[in-house]
Amino acid sequence: MAAARERLQELQKEITCGVCQSYFSEPVTIECGHSFCRACLSLSWRVGATNFSCPECRQVPQVRELPAMNRHLAHLTGVVKELSCQLLHSAEGQHQCAAHKKGLKLFCEDDRTVVCVRCSQSSEHGAHMLSPVEEAAPRCREKLQNIMSQLEKHLEEADTLLAQEKRTDVEWLWMISGEYDKLHHFLMMEEFQCLESIRQEKKASQDRIFQQMQRVQKLMLNLQQAGHKPNVDLLQDVRQLLGRSESALSQMVKAATPEMNECPIPGLIEMLNRFRVDITMDPTTASPFVTVSEDLKSVKAGEAWQVDTEHPEDSFCHYVFAEQDFSSGRQYWEVDVSQLPQWILGINASHLKRRIGRNVDSSASVFLLQCVKKKDGYYLQTYPESLNHRVKGPVPRVGVYLEYALGTVVFYNVYRCSPIYRFFPISFTEPITPVFSPGPPLPGTKTGPMSICPVDSHLGACCFSCL
Repeated sequence: MAAARERLQELQKEITCGVCQSYFSEPVTIECGHSFCRACLSLSWRVGATNFSCPECRQVPQVRELPAMNRHLAHLTGVVKELSCQLLHSAEGQHQCAAHKKGLKLFCEDDRTVVCVRCSQSSEHGAHMLSPVEEAAPRCREKLQNIMSQLEKHLEEADTLLAQEKRTDVEWLWMISGEYDKLHHFLMMEEFQCLESIRQEKKASQDRIFQQMQRVQKLMLNLQQAGHKPNVDLLQDVRQLLGRSESALSQMVKAATPEMNECPIPGLIEMLNRFRVDITMDPTTASPFVTVSEDLKSVKAGEAWQVDTEHPEDSFCHYVFAEQDFSSGRQYWEVDVSQLPQWILGINASHLKRRIGRNVDSSASVFLLQCVKKKDGYYLQTYPESLNHRVKGPVPRVGVYLEYALGTVVFYNVYRCSPIYRFFPISFTEPITPVFSPGPPLPGTKTGPMSICPVDSHLGACCFSCL
């Protein structure tokens, strides 16, 4: 009996699938000589996608199709399974209950365990559904086979779903790529139109200046000729000549200060908002002539801040620094200056953050944007650069973008979604601190605060269009 069992175990190894570790079901043999269940090999190749290798030796067959069923191996499998059942029946008599030393003849359907007759009569199993082992075993095999069929069906459905997902992924990726292509094309067209508009405005401005120069040259020639006229003739023409001269001079002065172009860029502020940072003002760095609010979000010019009415351009400016320093990454913040006719914003790239005084140290690395109110309008100026442009109206909200690694500081008109000025490149070597100044205030006027906008106070992309 022992020898027969050993021989049967050897045969069982020969008819066992290397994938599911069970008896072959519709066995197939591939080129390398290894055999598997047809369903197991199909599943393995499905999961392995383009590999199509042997699950056991990993050799890739020449023909990538499932071979026909190995009928000889299928017959052998059936014979061995029948012998195994016979041996199992003969061995079942040898299985005994550990408690009563009796043969395990019954199967408890409730507990799903085999018991002897005496166990079945105990209080533990007395009320349970019991079946003879010979009847219960085939039912269990049938249930397991049904489960296997269901699992195989689920695998096939999952395989179909996976294929659908792959097709959908490709379609989705192409769709997203197409939308980005449209967006890129749209932005390129917007860029072209914006640049073309600026070129045309610049050309028109240059043409006006050139025409003005021609008029001035003609006027100079007339003045030169008038200087050689007799006294009476000169005095008769002097009124007209002086009037033309004054007009030409005023127009030349106006042309010498260009007007700032506005170029709204769709999505610009939305993109910058990805880098919004929450900053506050440091009251310990504030000049005595400015007052910082309790929430550290606003600063206002104090009543003691007096401006020289005769020479306002020589008036001192007073500042406050932010509490935060930046030495890496990208940051963006917005400042509400709608209640101020004049203001200064920027950054300090020096270690002298804690210096308290009337002015930012001119020897420090400061980069500032200043709004100045004059009789003929508002002007935006920069330090240390030479920007001095008129603007059509006050800028109520200014955005500041800092990119430390590239050495870039850019100022934006938030409501117009338009850039104002860029400092680039700057070699930053120290932490960067935002700087604020709510003035200098205009003489005889009351001004409001300069306020850091909350991080969540975003403007819509169309805000500039309705202003």
